[in-house]
Order: sequence, then structure tokens, then C-alpha cells
Amino acid sequence: MGRLQKKDDKVMKLYVVGIGPGYINYLVPKAREIILDSDVIVGYNTYIELIEELIIGKEIIQNGMKNEVERCKVAVAEAKKGKKVTVISSGDAGIYGMASLLYEITEPYPNIKIEVISGITAATASASILGAPLANDFAVISLSDLLTPWEVIEKRLIAVAGGDMVVCLYNPMSHKRNDYLEKACNILLKVKAPQTHCGYVKNAFRDNSSHAICTLEELVKANVDMFTTVIIGNTSTKIINSKLVTTRGYRL
Repeated sequence: MGRLQKKDDKVMKLYVVGIGPGYINYLVPKAREIILDSDVIVGYNTYIELIEELIIGKEIIQNGMKNEVERCKVAVAEAKKGKKVTVISSGDAGIYGMASLLYEITEPYPNIKIEVISGITAATASASILGAPLANDFAVISLSDLLTPWEVIEKRLIAVAGGDMVVCLYNPMSHKRNDYLEKACNILLKVKAPQTHCGYVKNAFRDNSSHAICTLEELVKANVDMFTTVIIGNTSTKIINSKLVTTRGYRL
């Protein structure tokens, strides 16, 4: 028999919303609805700017990179005040986003219920620009070692390469990690052919978006950054009418 709910056990809701690749038209309708209806918006500075037309007049709490824990704690504190609070993530909040961290931070508070609103993640957004490279089994790996040691990332790259899977790389390079894409490519080149078809997209669906298709050996020296998503094909990936396509094996 369940215990009676006390006054201080009032259920509170906290939203975590994926805003997609950044172009406002790629925000899912439910995400837009939640953002418009919220009292408080919490997020990373850059992501706040991407949705500024939707949050005019709202209370905005924002800060910079590496302050994710602080943002989540502030969001919890505001939700406890009875406000409708939304924490935003780029792409999908559950894929390298804020959702898992919010669940961890609210573990001691079972009366705070989290609702995750999914968004379009960088992998699928970039794939649609390049063609259809994710049409068969694929893996997504972040090359950022801020939270995951490089030794672990390397093991994952080796495992994926051995399975002939398409590989989607997030966070391929930064000022401090300017050789990580090269290191990843060299690991994959031990198994994958140098002529393996690849592609990369910078700032998918934003005003300054750009993309390119290349081979794995060319990708080693590609000019990428933290806002680039890299897709490395498998043995079934080919170029069809200038698009990167992974075939599924249908008989034509």
C-alpha cells in the first residue's frame, strides 16, 4: 500500500528540450509548444541565441561551456519554486545532451518529473544533407575526451571499424584537440579502405552551413571544427549523383 502524499511531496515537472540542428524550422512542434509555454529557459549561450525569437519576455538563465552541472542545478531550483522550466540542448536532449545529467541531479528528488522532448540530432540532420549514408547499421562516437578518456574512444573506434559499420563522429576537432580526427581516421584506416566514401557537414541547417564529400584518406586532413559532423561509410557506401549513399542490398 503506497504512502500518503505530503504537501511537500507535490509533483513538479521539468522539461528538457532538444532544439534540433539550430535552424528554427527544424524545431519539432512539441518542442516549440513547450518553449513558448515556459516561464524559465535554461541553456548554453550559443543555443539560447538560436531560439531567441521564441523566448522574448521570458526569464533566461544562460552560461558558457563546461557549466552543464550548474545549469541543471539552477533549473531544479527554479522548478522547485513552481515555475515551468525548460532546459534546452542542441540536437536531441538525450544524445550527448542534458537529459541524462538532469536525471542524475534529480535522483534525490523523486517528486520532480522530467519530460524529455526529442529533437533532430546532428547525425540525421547531416545525413540528410549528404544523401542517405545512415541507411544501414551505424554507430555514433564523440571524439571529445572532456568526459570520456581517449583510450575508451579508441577502443570504440576499433570495435566499430571491425564491424564494417558506418561511423558518425561528433566533436571531431577543437583548438586543444586539433589532431583527434586524424588519429581517429588512422585507427579506422587499419581496417577500412583508403577510398572509403565519407562526408562532413558544418553547421547543419544554419545560415553558414557547408558540406563536402571525400574519401577516408582525404578526410585525415579535412578542415573541421566542433560544429562539424563527420560520416564515414562502410563497404556498401557509394556516391550516387553526387550524394553519399549507403545501399541496403535490395535487388534492383
